[in-house]
Amino acid sequence: MSLGRKFRHLQRYHDIAKAFGRNGFGFLIKDLGLPDLLSGTRIGLKERRDTRSRSIGERVRMSLEELGPTFIKIGQIASTRPDLIPADIIAELIKLQDQVPPFPFEQAREVLENEFGDPLDKLFAEFAETPMAAASIGQVHLARLHSGEKVAVKIQRPNIRSVVETDLEILEDLARLAEHRIEWAAKYQVRDMVYELSQSLRAELDYTNEGRNAQRMGKAAERNPHVRFPNIYWDFTSRNVLTMDYLEGVKITETEQLEKHGYDRKTISERIARTLFQQIFVDGYFHADPHPGNIMVLPGEVIGLIDFGMVGRLTPMIKYHFASLVIALRRNSTEGVIKAIDGIGIIPEEVDMDSLRADIDELREKYYDVPLSRLSLGEAVSDLLSVAYEHRIRIPSDLTLLGKTLLTMEGVVTSLDPSFSVVSIAEPFGRKLFAERFSPGNVAENVWQQLGQYAELLTDMPSKLRDLLRMVKKGKLHLDISISELDALMIKLDRISNRLSFSIVLLAFSIIMVGLIIGSSLGRQSTLLWDFPVIEIGFSIAALMFLWLIYAIFKSGRF
Repeated sequence: MSLGRKFRHLQRYHDIAKAFGRNGFGFLIKDLGLPDLLSGTRIGLKERRDTRSRSIGERVRMSLEELGPTFIKIGQIASTRPDLIPADIIAELIKLQDQVPPFPFEQAREVLENEFGDPLDKLFAEFAETPMAAASIGQVHLARLHSGEKVAVKIQRPNIRSVVETDLEILEDLARLAEHRIEWAAKYQVRDMVYELSQSLRAELDYTNEGRNAQRMGKAAERNPHVRFPNIYWDFTSRNVLTMDYLEGVKITETEQLEKHGYDRKTISERIARTLFQQIFVDGYFHADPHPGNIMVLPGEVIGLIDFGMVGRLTPMIKYHFASLVIALRRNSTEGVIKAIDGIGIIPEEVDMDSLRADIDELREKYYDVPLSRLSLGEAVSDLLSVAYEHRIRIPSDLTLLGKTLLTMEGVVTSLDPSFSVVSIAEPFGRKLFAERFSPGNVAENVWQQLGQYAELLTDMPSKLRDLLRMVKKGKLHLDISISELDALMIKLDRISNRLSFSIVLLAFSIIMVGLIIGSSLGRQSTLLWDFPVIEIGFSIAALMFLWLIYAIFKSGRF
């Protein structure tokens, strides 16, 4: 962040520092080298006692709530990332509430008219001034189009985008500073963490993303009569406004209303589970926030889903490795699990492989020989993410969303019907996933891809070798060798030199002997030299030298 922007945001820096100071995190501000930001922050004895009595997770949650919309949303997004955040803190982040007072109707009118260039009465036949719901980013109004459709209009809070961008710039700046000054911040790559969370929040600020998500899910499920997604009205949708069908139904938390309408809870649970598993394991594109407030029951026990700000995507490759992971767990293969994790995430070079294998041994024993019908995919993913966090293995965010989605869905359906078995619905999808994993078409495609990669490698090899030779000639090739590696290298060099010496001595000995023999055979005259046993003496001396060298080499143990 530039110096000018830092100066403009100075008051917000103070607000952030004071909020963390009041909740027992003032030491972080000091570690960052910014103690002046805490000036004027007075914490009484009672506040200190209250702070000490709370857990770290509680204090993090209270700090975020105090700092407002950006930090609340960041905390909510972070609650979906058990690969980045410890479990005890996530348990508190889940409690973050996004309920705030609504903004005035006149401001909502102004946003709509600025976005679409017409007076409100030309845009909508009816428009409720009081919102149905209000959150930190926007609020929802009930309205009716001139064509007669009843719609829900989601309007973003005025100026919220600039507020969020300011806070995100400050967070990114503090994360950069933390990695330079605090060892654990660099170790856990705090900048990357903040960047990922910031990107997710920026995507939620663009309502056209949410509209496209709803439209795509609706198209994928158009042949399923048991689920409904709201239609998006693009003529009345922009980055700041989202207009969609208003789904009239009973929220699944309203148990009395469900009973009043005669809805069967087991049927509802089954349809919710089947819809989510279809999205996850077949479509590869799923609703990542299926909490009770986003699910309702429409007439005919049709499931209605709303709020598509958070979605997950599973690429064929992630599904492939996820299938490999579950197979390896059930087959008791530690190496298979490690290979699957390596395919899914990024294992850091400094990871303790012995410790990782020990943790995976414990994980696979938990799932070894467990029938597929009793396997909780949500729990399996959560366990994987816990291992990933312990060893700082970076996992794709979509896989962490998958774990959260499965666990949330399991909680929802079992609250409706405690006797309902989620895995009984998951079993056919799991079997299909395994079948796809080993289908001839997929196997052939994987083989073809690998052949393509090998061909590309062979094609690139000459140019890569030329680059390497060019670096060697210019003296730009650097080797990074640890002490243990250096010792091993020196031993190998000793062995090479000893073997070379052995070969040279053996060659020299052979040449000497051949020369003496040839000389004696060619000699026609008897001289004083030939009166001595030259060949015998030379042979004896050369043999002694040869034996001494061999003894020295073998004694060193480096032959």
